[in-house]
Amino acid sequence: MDLKDIQKKLKKELDKNRYEHTIGVMYTAANLAMAYEYDIQKAMTAGLLHDCAKCLSNEKQIALCEQNDVEISNIERNNPFLLHQKTGAILAEKDYEIRDPEILHAISVHTTGCANMNLLDKIIFVADYIEPGRDKASHLQELRCEAFHDINACIADILYDTLHYLNHKNSAIDPTTQLVYESYRQYEKERPWKHLN
Repeated sequence: MDLKDIQKKLKKELDKNRYEHTIGVMYTAANLAMAYEYDIQKAMTAGLLHDCAKCLSNEKQIALCEQNDVEISNIERNNPFLLHQKTGAILAEKDYEIRDPEILHAISVHTTGCANMNLLDKIIFVADYIEPGRDKASHLQELRCEAFHDINACIADILYDTLHYLNHKNSAIDPTTQLVYESYRQYEKERPWKHLN
């Protein structure tokens, strides 16, 4: 399927806000791909499909993982909304005919990240957080600028902000997010906001 076909299909599967977010991630991923000399088509495809399973019910998310022998952690079973990155990779392959392992991997880790992320993983992880429609996260202006100059430092700052936010809300934290933060702390830079929290 080409990008136009994928867009048409996604428009029927996602609600309006999620579809608009998806388009924002696609174009942000394209811009990051240009900045870091990565394949623009692959970045756009991964960005377009990163949330393709987001509007599935919790029951369908769990069933899809079980049917495809995808491991579900205890925290994911108790918070099935966390599964959409894994189910997204399944749908991308089965329903959208994606065979490229890099694209499928980037979709499968776009929320938590993973250790030793490749460049496409990083692009989708960051694009999902900074796309133009996002307006709730802290320090977006700084992160958007940083994303195009030092993507590893940007990842460290996104993870810091995510963990800080979830801790303050007493929300469930996927242990992978904490582990990825620990592996990216080496890239972290001093930020004024980190002393205010």
